[in-house]
Amino acid sequence: MVTSSAPGKVYLFGEHAVVYGEPAVPCAIERRARVTVTERADDRIRVHAEDLSLDGFTVEYGSDAGGTPDVNVSESVVEAGVRYVDAAVEQARDAADAPSAGFDVDVESEIPLGAGLGSSAAVVSAAIDAATRELGVELDEAELADRAYRAEFDAQDGEASRADTYCVTVGGAVRVEGDDCRSIEAPDLPLVVGFDGGSGDTGELVAGVRRLREEYDFAADTVETVGDLVRSGEDALAAGDLEELGRLMNFNHGLLAALGVSSRSLDSMVWAARDADALGAKLTGAGGGGCIVALDPTDETETALAFTPGCEDAFRAELDREGVRVEAA
Repeated sequence: MVTSSAPGKVYLFGEHAVVYGEPAVPCAIERRARVTVTERADDRIRVHAEDLSLDGFTVEYGSDAGGTPDVNVSESVVEAGVRYVDAAVEQARDAADAPSAGFDVDVESEIPLGAGLGSSAAVVSAAIDAATRELGVELDEAELADRAYRAEFDAQDGEASRADTYCVTVGGAVRVEGDDCRSIEAPDLPLVVGFDGGSGDTGELVAGVRRLREEYDFAADTVETVGDLVRSGEDALAAGDLEELGRLMNFNHGLLAALGVSSRSLDSMVWAARDADALGAKLTGAGGGGCIVALDPTDETETALAFTPGCEDAFRAELDREGVRVEAA
């Protein structure tokens, strides 16, 4: 039995544009998904999930993960909770050259599912790490990040970038541009997260931006503008200029809203944070619902969000400089 964990993440800049080769800067936060993997004597897969914005469920099925498990919950819930684990299991089997390995997989997560905090990336990366270690194989950081990306790419029907999986695998702040992924220096950031209790469909939202970009030249220009903004954000981050970071976060949210990926609840939380004198605030992740991230060294934003209609939770999120780690073996 091996337990591995991986942190969640927020985007300072660049979500959606990163899909088209523009740079993005996500950073890991101190909320984790923990995955415990135990090898079975047969080739079956059992998945038990808790805290993934679900009440918890257990499913068990054969080695062919292409079918829907026979379980008394809605198909959408099963898909949300299991498809990433399926993809992670396939990557672990391939890495260990054990195509018929069976596993019991237990997932406990502090990261709400589909809320823009990297829940799927954290589960996938931790699951691959735990499963390969259980089979006697230890992957280096680069291969683990690559296999986690490939798992998300498969689970999201090709609508994925390396940003989320690389960030949660290595921890800290990272810069991702296409296949070029690297860690970057960042000060301790006064991050506050607001969560509306909902989630967006990442694949659908990414596809929506793709359609908009293909139909309108100005939408394609907007995506490129996000990339230019990210480059300015990198300079501000390197200089530790929090005021400039905040201004650029505000600008980034406006561009994402123009691309149609914000929502009434996300906008309400962003404006509540700004009215509380946050240095900046924006949605984080795919959008459509989920979370915003604000920059505020005071308690004012967290307090304001707690009283904002539509905000179900608000919390401070410290930068987590550690990526995937083994919790028990």
